[in-house]
Amino acid sequence: MPAMTPRFTVGIGRAFGRKPCREPVPFQEILPLKLKDSVSGKGEKTSDVACLQDMAVMLACFKKHDFNQALCSKEISSFQSCYSKFENDREQAKNMDNTLVGAKSRLPYKTLNKILKKYPSS
Repeated sequence: MPAMTPRFTVGIGRAFGRKPCREPVPFQEILPLKLKDSVSGKGEKTSDVACLQDMAVMLACFKKHDFNQALCSKEISSFQSCYSKFENDREQAKNMDNTLVGAKSRLPYKTLNKILKKYPSS
Protein backbone atom coordinates (compact mmCIF):
# COMPACT_ATOMS: atom_id res chain seq x y z
CA MET A 1 0.00 0.00 0.00
CA PRO A 2 1.56 3.32 -1.00
CA ALA A 3 2.10 6.05 1.56
CA MET A 4 -0.21 9.05 1.58
CA THR A 5 1.62 11.90 -0.06
CA PRO A 6 0.71 15.56 0.33
CA ARG A 7 -0.67 15.43 -3.18
CA PHE A 8 -3.46 13.05 -2.02
CA THR A 9 -4.12 14.61 1.38
CA VAL A 10 -4.82 18.17 0.20
CA GLY A 11 -8.46 19.00 0.87
CA ILE A 12 -9.31 15.77 2.73
CA GLY A 13 -10.82 17.66 5.70
CA ARG A 14 -13.39 19.40 3.51
CA ALA A 15 -14.04 16.55 1.13
CA PHE A 16 -15.73 14.24 3.66
CA GLY A 17 -17.74 16.77 5.68
CA ARG A 18 -21.17 18.12 4.81
CA LYS A 19 -21.82 21.81 4.67
CA PRO A 20 -24.96 23.05 6.42
CA CYS A 21 -27.92 23.25 4.08
CA ARG A 22 -29.21 26.57 5.39
CA GLU A 23 -27.59 29.54 6.95
CA PRO A 24 -28.59 29.96 10.62
CA VAL A 25 -31.39 32.48 11.12
CA PRO A 26 -30.50 35.23 13.59
CA PHE A 27 -32.82 35.51 16.61
CA GLN A 28 -35.09 38.57 16.56
CA GLU A 29 -36.76 39.50 19.83
CA ILE A 30 -40.34 40.48 19.00
CA LEU A 31 -41.73 40.49 22.55
CA PRO A 32 -39.72 41.02 25.73
CA LEU A 33 -38.34 37.80 27.21
CA LYS A 34 -40.00 37.72 30.63
CA LEU A 35 -42.53 35.51 32.36
CA LYS A 36 -46.13 36.53 32.88
CA ASP A 37 -47.47 36.75 36.43
CA SER A 38 -50.04 34.00 35.88
CA VAL A 39 -50.56 30.71 34.07
CA SER A 40 -53.79 29.56 32.44
CA GLY A 41 -55.26 26.29 33.65
CA LYS A 42 -56.60 25.11 30.31
CA GLY A 43 -54.28 22.13 30.02
CA GLU A 44 -55.33 20.50 33.28
CA LYS A 45 -59.00 20.07 32.49
CA THR A 46 -59.35 16.33 32.18
CA SER A 47 -62.53 14.32 32.06
CA ASP A 48 -62.02 12.22 35.17
CA VAL A 49 -64.89 9.75 35.30
CA ALA A 50 -65.19 8.05 38.66
CA CYS A 51 -66.41 4.48 39.15
CA LEU A 52 -67.62 3.99 35.60
CA GLN A 53 -67.72 0.20 35.91
CA ASP A 54 -69.79 0.28 39.11
CA MET A 55 -72.15 2.83 37.61
CA ALA A 56 -72.67 0.66 34.51
CA VAL A 57 -73.41 -2.40 36.67
CA MET A 58 -75.88 -0.40 38.77
CA LEU A 59 -77.70 1.00 35.74
CA ALA A 60 -77.85 -2.46 34.13
CA CYS A 61 -79.43 -3.79 37.32
CA PHE A 62 -81.95 -0.93 37.28
CA LYS A 63 -82.86 -1.74 33.70
CA LYS A 64 -83.14 -5.45 34.44
CA HIS A 65 -85.40 -4.94 37.48
CA ASP A 66 -87.47 -2.08 36.00
CA PHE A 67 -85.78 0.61 38.17
CA ASN A 68 -86.68 -1.04 41.47
CA GLN A 69 -84.05 0.14 43.94
CA ALA A 70 -84.83 -2.53 46.52
CA LEU A 71 -83.61 -5.30 44.22
CA CYS A 72 -80.36 -3.48 43.36
CA SER A 73 -79.23 -2.49 46.85
CA LYS A 74 -75.90 -4.35 46.56
CA GLU A 75 -74.97 -2.50 43.35
CA ILE A 76 -76.07 0.86 44.79
CA SER A 77 -73.96 0.42 47.93
CA SER A 78 -70.98 -0.68 45.82
CA PHE A 79 -71.28 2.44 43.65
CA GLN A 80 -71.68 4.73 46.66
CA SER A 81 -68.64 3.29 48.43
CA CYS A 82 -66.56 3.60 45.25
CA TYR A 83 -67.62 7.21 44.78
CA SER A 84 -66.96 8.15 48.40
CA LYS A 85 -63.47 6.63 48.08
CA PHE A 86 -62.95 8.66 44.89
CA GLU A 87 -64.04 11.86 46.66
CA ASN A 88 -61.63 11.22 49.56
CA ASP A 89 -58.75 10.55 47.17
CA ARG A 90 -59.52 13.70 45.18
CA GLU A 91 -59.68 15.79 48.35
CA GLN A 92 -56.32 14.43 49.54
CA ALA A 93 -54.76 15.14 46.14
CA LYS A 94 -56.15 18.68 46.24
CA ASN A 95 -54.67 19.23 49.70
CA MET A 96 -51.31 17.89 48.53
CA ASP A 97 -51.35 20.23 45.52
CA ASN A 98 -51.66 23.28 47.76
CA THR A 99 -48.43 22.44 49.59
CA LEU A 100 -44.99 22.71 48.05
CA VAL A 101 -43.46 19.96 50.18
CA GLY A 102 -43.30 17.29 47.48
CA ALA A 103 -41.11 18.04 44.48
CA LYS A 104 -43.06 17.21 41.34
CA SER A 105 -42.12 17.59 37.72
CA ARG A 106 -45.45 19.31 36.94
CA LEU A 107 -47.13 21.63 39.42
CA PRO A 108 -50.84 22.46 39.14
CA TYR A 109 -51.67 25.87 37.70
CA LYS A 110 -53.09 27.17 40.99
CA THR A 111 -49.83 26.47 42.81
CA LEU A 112 -47.83 28.04 40.00
CA ASN A 113 -49.98 31.17 40.13
CA LYS A 114 -49.37 31.44 43.88
CA ILE A 115 -45.61 31.20 43.35
CA LEU A 116 -45.62 33.70 40.49
CA LYS A 117 -47.64 36.20 42.55
CA LYS A 118 -45.20 35.80 45.40
CA TYR A 119 -42.24 36.57 43.11
CA PRO A 120 -43.47 38.87 40.30
CA SER A 121 -41.23 39.34 37.28
CA SER A 122 -41.91 43.05 36.75
